[in-house]
Amino acid sequence: MNIALFSDIHANLPALEAFFKDMDKRNPDAIYCLGDLVGYNIWPNEVVNEIKKRKIPTIAGNYDFGIGRMSDECGCAYKTEPEKDMGKISISFTNSIMKDAERKYLRTLPAHIKIEFQLNEDKLNLLLVHGSPRKINEYLFEDREEKSMLRIMEQANADIMCFGHTHKPYHRILNSGIDRQNHFRHAVNIGSVGKPKDGNPQGGYVLLTINDNSSVTDKDSIKVEFIRFNYDIETAAKAVEGSPLPNEYADMLRKGF
Repeated sequence: MNIALFSDIHANLPALEAFFKDMDKRNPDAIYCLGDLVGYNIWPNEVVNEIKKRKIPTIAGNYDFGIGRMSDECGCAYKTEPEKDMGKISISFTNSIMKDAERKYLRTLPAHIKIEFQLNEDKLNLLLVHGSPRKINEYLFEDREEKSMLRIMEQANADIMCFGHTHKPYHRILNSGIDRQNHFRHAVNIGSVGKPKDGNPQGGYVLLTINDNSSVTDKDSIKVEFIRFNYDIETAAKAVEGSPLPNEYADMLRKGF
C-alpha cells in the first residue's frame, strides 16, 4: 500500500494545487492530511474547500484548532517579540476572512488518526498526529533524545508515527526491542506543503509504502520517500505582500525558512 501524507499547507493555495498535480501522477492508494490548513497566507477558505472536495481524511493542526474556535492564539512557539507580533497579525487576519462553514469544519477535525494493519499475523500500528500524540503543538525535532522519542511512541503504541508541525522533514528509525528481539519504530516528519522551513522553498510531502511483508522486526520493510515539488512561489509571496500580512512571510516562502 502506498500512502501519501501531507501537512502544513498554511493557506498556500498555489502550493496545494501543485501538490495535488504531483501526487495524482503517483496514484497513491490512500491520502491523509496532518493539519494546519490555514494561517500565513490569503487562501484559508479555498484550501479548506479543496480538502473537503477531495474528501481527504484530515486531522487538526494547532492553527486549525485556534482558528476553528476563533481564538487569538495559534499555539505557535514564537521565540522573539517581532515573531510574536507578526503571529498576532496572521491569526487576526485569518480570523477576519474565515467563513462560517469552513471554520466549523476546522472545529470538528479529529486530533489523531490511527490505522492498524494486520500483516504476517502481526499488528503494525500507524499513528498520524500533528505535533505529537501528547500535544497538538509539541515540536518533535530530529535531534530529540532517542529515549524521549521512543517513550512517546511506545506510550502511543505507534510502530510508525507520522507528524508535521516543525516543517522540517526527517525519518528516524529507533529500536525499542529488548533481549535481542528487534522492534523497529519509525518516526517520520513529513515536512510542509506550503511553508517549508528546511532551506528548500519547494513544497514537500511523504509517500509511505507498507507491503504485505512489512514487519516491526525488519526496519527496511517500510519505505519512506520524501518528495519535493515546484510551485508558483512568487504568486504565493506576492499574495502575502498584497495583504495585511507581514512581508516577512513572503521572504520566508522564497527562501524556505
